[in-house]
Amino acid sequence: MATIPNPIGPATQPRIPPATRRIVNEFLEMPGLTLTVAQAARLFDLETWECDSLLQGLLDGGFLVRAAGGTVQRRSPLRVG
Repeated sequence: MATIPNPIGPATQPRIPPATRRIVNEFLEMPGLTLTVAQAARLFDLETWECDSLLQGLLDGGFLVRAAGGTVQRRSPLRVG
């Protein structure tokens, strides 16, 4: 019986833009980091609209959450037992 190659593989994985990767890395390296869009735009040297769009993608994906005052922060990892 022949196997059919899976069309979904590394070549079809979505590429993460460098700016998004940098944002994710900063939030991973500093777990308590909480930023407004304006602060994030300055930190990551992005236009405000571009930063807002990237942050929204990370919010939609569940990596970030909206905190008090409209800031964003990393979602707390679940802890088991």
